[in-house]
Amino acid sequence: MKKIKQSFYILLSAMSAIGFAQELKMDSPIPMDPTVKTGKLKNGLTYYIKKNSKPENKVDLRLMINAGSILETDEQQGLAHFMEHMCFNGTKRFPKNKLVDYLQSIGVKFGQHLNAYTSFDETVYFLPIPSDDKEKLEKGFQIIEDWAFNTTLTPEEIDKERGVVLEEYRLGLGADKRMMGRFMPKMMYNSQYAKRLPIGQKEILENFTYDKLTSFYKDWYRPNLMSVVVVGDIDVAEMEKKIKDHFSSYKNPKKEKPRKMFEVPNHKETFIAVESDKEAAFSQVRLLYKDYTEPKKTVTVGDFRTELIEGLFSTMLNNRLEEKQNSPTPPFTYGYTYHGGTFARNKEAFQSFAMVAQDKQLDALKVLIEENERVRKYGFTESELERAKTKYLNQVERQYNERDKTESENYVWAMQSNFLEQEPAPSIEWTFAAMKQLLPTISIKETNDLISKYIKEDNRVVILTGPEKEGVAKPTEKDVLEAMKIDEKALKPYEETAVAESLLRNPVKKGKVVKTEKNDKLDVTTFTLSNGAKVIYKKTDFKNDEIMFQALSFGGSNTLSNEDYKKVSVAMGGLTEAGFSGMNKNDINKFMTGKIARVNPFVSSTVEGMRGSSTPKDFEYLMQMIHAYFTDLNMDKEAFEGYKTKQKGFISNMLSMPSMYFSNELYSYLNKENPRYLGFPKAEDYDNADYDLAYKIYKERFANAGDFNFYFVGNVDEAKLIEYSELYLASLPAKKDSEKAIDLGYRMLKGEHKKIINKGKDPKSTVNIMFYGDCKYDAKEDFALNALAEVLTIKLVEELRENESGVYGVGARGNMNKVPAGSFSFSINFPCGPENAETLTASALRELNKIIENGPEQKDVDKFIEAEKLDYKKKIKENSFWMSNLTSSYMNDNNPEEILNYEAKVKAITPKEIQAVAKKYLTKEKVIAILMPEE
Repeated sequence: MKKIKQSFYILLSAMSAIGFAQELKMDSPIPMDPTVKTGKLKNGLTYYIKKNSKPENKVDLRLMINAGSILETDEQQGLAHFMEHMCFNGTKRFPKNKLVDYLQSIGVKFGQHLNAYTSFDETVYFLPIPSDDKEKLEKGFQIIEDWAFNTTLTPEEIDKERGVVLEEYRLGLGADKRMMGRFMPKMMYNSQYAKRLPIGQKEILENFTYDKLTSFYKDWYRPNLMSVVVVGDIDVAEMEKKIKDHFSSYKNPKKEKPRKMFEVPNHKETFIAVESDKEAAFSQVRLLYKDYTEPKKTVTVGDFRTELIEGLFSTMLNNRLEEKQNSPTPPFTYGYTYHGGTFARNKEAFQSFAMVAQDKQLDALKVLIEENERVRKYGFTESELERAKTKYLNQVERQYNERDKTESENYVWAMQSNFLEQEPAPSIEWTFAAMKQLLPTISIKETNDLISKYIKEDNRVVILTGPEKEGVAKPTEKDVLEAMKIDEKALKPYEETAVAESLLRNPVKKGKVVKTEKNDKLDVTTFTLSNGAKVIYKKTDFKNDEIMFQALSFGGSNTLSNEDYKKVSVAMGGLTEAGFSGMNKNDINKFMTGKIARVNPFVSSTVEGMRGSSTPKDFEYLMQMIHAYFTDLNMDKEAFEGYKTKQKGFISNMLSMPSMYFSNELYSYLNKENPRYLGFPKAEDYDNADYDLAYKIYKERFANAGDFNFYFVGNVDEAKLIEYSELYLASLPAKKDSEKAIDLGYRMLKGEHKKIINKGKDPKSTVNIMFYGDCKYDAKEDFALNALAEVLTIKLVEELRENESGVYGVGARGNMNKVPAGSFSFSINFPCGPENAETLTASALRELNKIIENGPEQKDVDKFIEAEKLDYKKKIKENSFWMSNLTSSYMNDNNPEEILNYEAKVKAITPKEIQAVAKKYLTKEKVIAILMPEE
């Protein structure tokens, strides 16, 4: 299970007020957030507790083990991860599958809420549960106690889980794994990290003896390597008592194994790995200058200041790389540079990365090195530093503004980093105040001096990975070394450009609000503007610093002829690369430094619109962007050529991936009677794209603001909304006519179909079972189809994963659409071994047929109900949920007030209703598609 990377919250965890006015002393320790209760039991177990009411009536429990795959013996490779799996397959209090069954019964979904991950150095378990029920809370502590010390590890369950873990192993097979296996010995030279990928070795997973797993559990799952985190809507003292009650009695082994740290040795060589694979989808460049010494822990204010200097350095360098990325001749699709961690906790490196076109790897490497050398020779400019400081402070200010609306999960990540990697976890108040005081003291010399510390001639690694294709020469080590030679005399200083004064260059003629309507039930207000546009808004207090935006108008690309659609289909996405108001993207980015607002126009098949967001402080910039994208989109053929270059480099080899090839072949087959279906874009599609026509169509699609609804949800100031709507929206061009969603009548193939598609050399298969067709849209049936998918997923996991050990993941999805025509769609998807594809397909259909014939079991429907109730309680206090409700209600001509009755609708769903939609829609024609390896 994949590790989720911690966010900026490592240092910015929001906690209770602690400010300071005095000058900071560089040798003073960074204070722990005072609202976090920390402690250590006599057995060495560390704990963190924090009360936080976002979301309400919920608590995040996390169990952290400071042990991962790096500690495995040769005979245990893969067993740290296997142990993670076993914690869900039987404990003292929850034998066999009772743990997952119980958690589902209280609304906790396996995989979505309940999860875990194993990495080289740690294993972490996640358990979010309701906190408003003492029994459920107690059960939660019983579960994490059992994970820590009372997993049963019966031979029967171990053998059953082998198949599931091997399926996860199978999922990771492919070009990336093959190439990684070849470059890791150079990247992590002569270290244990090159030999201990968490997924392990297939032969060991198949054949290890039970004692090898048991010994790993006994050796490393011990109190002095553990931490328990409790954050949520709880009583701190009560939680501390629970931790002591549940964990104090356990002891460490009498002859405990030392928790070693494995070093990554330095090397005099420049290691070069040039790896290719026929199934590789992307060409990439990595450059690492590894540090000579272990990273210094961030303990004092001075250490914190040093981290700020490093962050400012990376921000400025990446701003330069982004400017190159946005140029008419971009050297890469995207690229970035930073100083930070590798796979090993105790080895950091100055690292650059670029995604490039297949034949441009050496060129991209040269650009990355040139930009490093440009900094070394000329440094950064004062204006670059000021922009970086402004950006940094603005990001932290936003976290500060949301300090009372921050979700518990974000705090948990900060505490996890504090335990596992000794990262500081101060309050956001301390962090914000410290940054305001420290940033002005950082000089351009301090940032410029870093490059000499980072760049070296030894202890470096260059990794090129990409597709293997006939006719494409593979760079040699000599080519790479040659590309790394830079003519310093030819380098010129970075050239600053003037920062724009405004996002708009044309005068704006103000309109006015001519009508106001209020929906008291939803607390939603609608303004009709003088040009006919409607502004619909809901003010919320869910977030202090967030306003979400969306604009919609029916029409879209279905208004185009088939011929015109083919000419512009890939071009529409590149129009905004030109910028607006005479400014290119780099000009806009510089102007927006320190401001948080974004807008993205789009044209889909049935609508045209825009999406975006801003802070309340920068709301006017959001409105100006909307106005500019409606009225003053630039036409810049050079910018479009740059877009084409990046897109062609990105997509040119994606069909080498078996999964992408499978999807493209399947949908090309199902849409063979649809003249507008173009399949996955090809390089020639971009070469043949008609930019002039695409620009003309964009202008036509956004020529009538009077046919648009503009939605705003969040911390909206009504007076400001009226002011800016009258100025920037009511002034938009408008006509009296309006459009409807157009149904062109094209459909996927009808009938019963079975399609076997062969691609790839690994023993990997994917199964898609699809039901679809026209129907009369019915909101109640739509909900029942979704419920059916969730209930069926529960049964598929039980049968295909737990009983048959044939899959790692499996799921079903079901829904109805109303626009542009009534339709239903239901699918079952899972990856598996080719030898099991037909058998598992039959098993999946058998589980579906049980529901069709007998209806679902009430206990499974109850699990669905509990999960939906939990999700609803959380989502009803999220801006995105309200935005989705308002816009989808408009699109489907539904009553948005139904959102208020959702919980009642959930509670009322019955097995009979679910069985009825299953019988009605899933007993007729279906498509079975199976990806198989090449023969």
